[in-house]
Amino acid sequence: MPEQVPPPGAEAVVPPPGTAADPAPATPGQRGSAGEDGSAGAPAPVETVYSAAEAVYNRAPRANRSAGSAASSVVALLRRTATVALLLALIPVAGAVLVAVTVLGAPVSSLTRGPWRQTRFTGFALLYLLVDLAGLALATALFLRDPCATPAARGRRQVTAFAALARLLALLRRTAARVFRLRVEITPALPPRDGPHRTPLLVLVRHAGLGDSFLLLQVLLTEAGLLPHTVLKGMLRADPCLDVLLGRVPHRFLPPASGTATDGIASLAAGLRAGDALVLFPEGGNFTPRRHRRAIAGLRRRGLRRRADRASRLHYVLPPRDGGALAALAAAPTADVVFVTHAGLDIIDSPRAAWSALPLRRPVRAHWWRIPAAAVPPGQEARSEWLLAQWERVDRWTAAHAVAQTPHV
Repeated sequence: MPEQVPPPGAEAVVPPPGTAADPAPATPGQRGSAGEDGSAGAPAPVETVYSAAEAVYNRAPRANRSAGSAASSVVALLRRTATVALLLALIPVAGAVLVAVTVLGAPVSSLTRGPWRQTRFTGFALLYLLVDLAGLALATALFLRDPCATPAARGRRQVTAFAALARLLALLRRTAARVFRLRVEITPALPPRDGPHRTPLLVLVRHAGLGDSFLLLQVLLTEAGLLPHTVLKGMLRADPCLDVLLGRVPHRFLPPASGTATDGIASLAAGLRAGDALVLFPEGGNFTPRRHRRAIAGLRRRGLRRRADRASRLHYVLPPRDGGALAALAAAPTADVVFVTHAGLDIIDSPRAAWSALPLRRPVRAHWWRIPAAAVPPGQEARSEWLLAQWERVDRWTAAHAVAQTPHV
């Protein structure tokens, strides 16, 4: 008798687990043409993009909606006030530290022909803070220019938020290429941005290394021409620019303020349209040997012995928590599935590792493959086994391309 795999909520991306809802399909939006300025760095505009969560919100009782919205607005205002104040305080501090470490470290770095690590790290940190401030200023200006709360206005703000994210992330990547010698090699080559048959995508990504999620979003926006609907950890709200800009595009921070993680992921997936990509990190966090041991022990405690045995043979990745992925597959049955793995950033698993590994000596290699929606097996148990088999493929590719310093078991 085959081993029973728990329903989608039992292995949610993050606790608390729950059973995914069966959200109603959303009304299709419309996608516009490319920008008139012809810039390659901005994603194709969208006239309107509605998520299933908005539809649920509009059907909720007005009194409940108003109370929940007011409380959420107050929390967001307090959080953003605190994070913006911290950002403004950190910018001059980072500038002063940059001058100090550059002046004090110049003699040693010049004599030893060293990599000027103090200057590189502090300079990049200062630029990141300035990019955050620029993103906030842009978001504020755009809101003041179009403050309406109508669906059309929300759609316009989504367009500008995606474009702003694309340009800001592209700037950070160009800077990382100069400062940390970041180079990215992607196989196979990405399809044309405006190619035919642009179906919705579920993008399941290996999570390992510093900044891999930001790099992925930048590639999706500026190179693949996709609009990422992203599931992120709630701690990223501490970045005020991300907090504001991602608040204007389809996203989910986990754990959610209400409901379950799988419900939120399902509603996000139900709103996908051609040219959209729902991004999930099924491992739930960066790989470490300790997390690997804990994940396998957890599977054994739940009686999933065969799954634990298979997971113990994964050496570079954590066993996927497939609750979120299964919920997304159920909510977006027409979406193709893309698996993404990479090697090169995974050697940066701690501040100490970052200090010794940067600037990078080798390019970051990324590999992806796409599975049509029709080839995804039906049924939750079959899909759970299929996802684990795909993750075994992720592990094999990573093992074949990992460098000696890569954490593994």
